[in-house]
Amino acid sequence: MNQLSAMRAFRCIVEAKGFSAAAERLDTTHSTISRQLQQLEVALGVQLINRNTRRFSLTSPGEHYFAACVDILDRLDAAALAMAQGHQQPKGLLRVSVPLVVGTLDLPHWLPGFQKRYPDIELELCCDDQFVDLVAEGFDVAIRIASGLADTTLVARTLTVSKLVLVASPAYVNSHGLPRTAQELDGHRLLAFIGASSDWELCPPRGAPVKVTPTGQFNTNTLSALHAAALAGAGIACFTQATVRANFAQGQLVSILPNYSLGQRHYFALYPQSRYLAPNVRAFVDYMADFYAPQGQTVNAHG
Repeated sequence: MNQLSAMRAFRCIVEAKGFSAAAERLDTTHSTISRQLQQLEVALGVQLINRNTRRFSLTSPGEHYFAACVDILDRLDAAALAMAQGHQQPKGLLRVSVPLVVGTLDLPHWLPGFQKRYPDIELELCCDDQFVDLVAEGFDVAIRIASGLADTTLVARTLTVSKLVLVASPAYVNSHGLPRTAQELDGHRLLAFIGASSDWELCPPRGAPVKVTPTGQFNTNTLSALHAAALAGAGIACFTQATVRANFAQGQLVSILPNYSLGQRHYFALYPQSRYLAPNVRAFVDYMADFYAPQGQTVNAHG
């Protein structure tokens, strides 16, 4: 008796809810399926299935053995697929949904390297800050930036965690001065992002948090416009550290009130649950994790 073949036959009988349906799925005969089950029961010394012309049910030992079969066979299939994928170059169409900031401000920093490493992947990038239904809309993977995730049937992998920071251009600081406390923000131009959580809650090293509502001469609903306004010296804005890390390194932006905490955001990669992860999806998620992981480090403060 081929035990693995018999285990697959037993599993298929249970999942197909019958011998004839299982034989059809496995492209074999009813008698072959029945014989494999009988041989398996003899080898194990237990009856796995109660069967007659009208009734089909698992015995108590059959229920336990079925669960073990599913686990063992799935592990074997996953190991075989992993070996095959290890020799397979990621390729083909990859549909990805990302927030606007990932598809605009961050894109010049990650796309060239990704294309160089995976020249056979055809990347279709859809940029939208609204959450999409990955399965219904045919996306392979999505990136989302949020404080947390609601319960979801999707697999969620954290790429990085990045703190929120206040920033301004050196020209703005030279012209309007550098605030030293949260209360001093009242005298400054604050650039507002129109969204669900537009208020800033600043927590000092000691003392109670201070809530600031940024209102002023400029409000926008896109981070790319907010970023451009900050670079132009229009005022003080709030971003994740990952978004403005390159601007700090190039001296285009400086940190405002670096001793205050404003919370943090998680960068998630989301994809549908599946027993096997496609090579191009795994390649993209791993690449973005490598790209974002170093970007949660502390930035240098101004002055």
